[in-house]
Amino acid sequence: MNVLIVEDELHTAKLLQEIIEESSDFKVLEIIGAVVDTVQYLMKHQSNLDLMFFDIQLTDGLSFEIFNHIDIVTPIIFCTAYDDYALNAIKNNGIDYVLKPFKDEEIHSALKKYQRLKKQLQESNRPTRFQTNTQIQRNFLAQYREKTIIIKSAEVALFFTSHDVVYLMTYKGEKYPLFKSLDYIESVCDTENFYRINRQMIIHRDAIVSFQDYFNRKLILDLYVSTEEQAIVSRLKVSAFKNWLKK
Repeated sequence: MNVLIVEDELHTAKLLQEIIEESSDFKVLEIIGAVVDTVQYLMKHQSNLDLMFFDIQLTDGLSFEIFNHIDIVTPIIFCTAYDDYALNAIKNNGIDYVLKPFKDEEIHSALKKYQRLKKQLQESNRPTRFQTNTQIQRNFLAQYREKTIIIKSAEVALFFTSHDVVYLMTYKGEKYPLFKSLDYIESVCDTENFYRINRQMIIHRDAIVSFQDYFNRKLILDLYVSTEEQAIVSRLKVSAFKNWLKK
């Protein structure tokens, strides 16, 4: 099983790798020490990972910031010197919380816990947060008064969240509420045409007229449709967003 280590102390990371790879079931693919680098890596390679070890305080901020820029579907074992982040860790895909300085047996115990959970989930054959939906959805169903409207994905300019409700907006400027989460919408969208620019918005490439630099190294988009909120590409997604537009 493939493992990513996010740890800014190289000596600690190497020690952790050595302990993890004492089991032939696990192989560490990469060691990363910064929030920005982790986001960029996960955008490309998260689908290849089975498990991740996260330190919490990294060179450029807390690892929890990673969750603000990319949806994590891979289970995480948090390994840190701080014991006051446990609740936040559990809320962010954490399956275990190991305090530094850790002992070999604590890491082995966490790995066994992951294996037990994975086996239980496979046997139950239920959809879980560890699994992703790879089926592309061509049509979306939205309610309009007493009717259910069928909207083709080619008609969709963007999806966005407002006051905890997810909406679909067409190129005609029509707005419909959807009874789905934005994470689910992202999982069934064609990634060639749709891109999640931040936590609140997914944009179709044809809805973009132009873009320009914005505060704190973000981008602001000019769209063919009018939106309540500005379409802003988060700082850590700018590079990947530009590459996506070139495809």
